[in-house]
Amino acid sequence: MDITIHSSFLPHNDPDASLAFYRDTLGFEVRNDVGHGGRRWITIGPRGQPATSIVLYPPDASPGITDDERRTIAAMMAKGTFGIILFATRDLARSFERLQASDAEIVQEPTDQPYGVRDCAVRDPAGNMIRIQQLA
Repeated sequence: MDITIHSSFLPHNDPDASLAFYRDTLGFEVRNDVGHGGRRWITIGPRGQPATSIVLYPPDASPGITDDERRTIAAMMAKGTFGIILFATRDLARSFERLQASDAEIVQEPTDQPYGVRDCAVRDPAGNMIRIQQLA
């Protein structure tokens, strides 16, 4: 089988704040920005990797979810336990400095983890947990 990751979804609750974070702080490029019914789906991705994207989406627009589920999703997003993504970089120290200089919520400074990687953790404007690992 020849399977690749094309897109992954992360929720947002403020499209402009999320767009600014991923575009301006992390340096991702905007590939698509679609509005419908007062909501926005924004496709972003790392420069130089056109086949890999993240879709920032409004979770309350998911079909079939109940009001109770919407409240649960909002509570989990606020705690940073709903959306999680792992990135990697060749220069973790420089990436972390850029995050510190922004409005990013720092969760963990660069740390050598007991499972063999060095990484840091931040939350995006929607509360999604982002871990960034140092590449060897």
